[in-house]
Amino acid sequence: MRKVWVVSGIGFGVCLSFIALLVVGTYSAAAGLASRAGGLGAVGLAKGAVPAMYQSLVQKWGNLCPALNPAMLAAQLYQESGWDPNAKSPANALGIAQFIPGTWATHGLDANGDGKANIWDPTDAIPSAASYDCDLAKDVRSVPGDQSSNMLAAYNAGAYAVIKYGGIPPYRETQGYVKTIRSLEKSFAAPVGRVQPSQQAAGAIYYAQQKLGTPYLWGGEGTPEQGGRFDCSGLTQAAYQSVGITLPRVANDQYNAGPHPARNELLPGDLVFFSTDLGNSRAIHHVGLYVGGGYMINAPFTGAVIRFDKIDAPDYFGATRVTKDGAAALPGSKAGA
Repeated sequence: MRKVWVVSGIGFGVCLSFIALLVVGTYSAAAGLASRAGGLGAVGLAKGAVPAMYQSLVQKWGNLCPALNPAMLAAQLYQESGWDPNAKSPANALGIAQFIPGTWATHGLDANGDGKANIWDPTDAIPSAASYDCDLAKDVRSVPGDQSSNMLAAYNAGAYAVIKYGGIPPYRETQGYVKTIRSLEKSFAAPVGRVQPSQQAAGAIYYAQQKLGTPYLWGGEGTPEQGGRFDCSGLTQAAYQSVGITLPRVANDQYNAGPHPARNELLPGDLVFFSTDLGNSRAIHHVGLYVGGGYMINAPFTGAVIRFDKIDAPDYFGATRVTKDGAAALPGSKAGA
């Protein structure tokens, strides 16, 4: 894990008082921030949420039709393959967009103009996914309700089912798919205006405070067998689990658990991330829990203890304001971070 400087000159008791004041001050202003929170508006992509090699493709093709936007397309690709161009599912869905070969035969595009529509090539598959979405949007354009949600439902259950039921069909899988993509969409979108404050952040901070001074353990999840020790993402996962929100195990997946406030809009409880590549969230290697005043609680590295550290560092990547729906939409992972 990365090395960071220990906060000096702040006693343990003073730190807890410092946190209490920050939390009280922050949440007394929360209502005002919430009232100014914006929607998605004209949708851009959140910093680094899409790997750099695919960002221009997603931004371009995500604007192919009114029912689609770049963040929604990114959410679909992330959900389908986790950006793996070589992904293959047990159902024989292939590539970064997880096309079934039969569907690819009718909807696959030679978008890069090399003479072949290649299901394994993201420069063909990503445009084909957008084109397929927009074809489905046309098929269900006369159905009442939200056009984008109906499009996603058609992607999962087929246009006929959406038309038959006059909207999202009463299938648990389809309803879950639409909710997942619409939740992830908010994570992949660059915020417009301020991000709504979290209602669970104070509880997550309280949990993390109780772990100050605990030795770091790579892969640690705080179990009795591990002596109650944590690594960085194990600590943030446990902190939010204590308030009923289940985060993925890996730091770079935790980045997608909600919208992304700017550095000057951080609030206590936000997750703050550090990456070896400032243009790619998949290169995130460290996460901490922001407590205000430019500090976080984090489990830094082997040989250190859970402690307060400054967040301002050359590898600071960005932040996430965790939401329950955003976290629930993410794939889990058992790997350490």
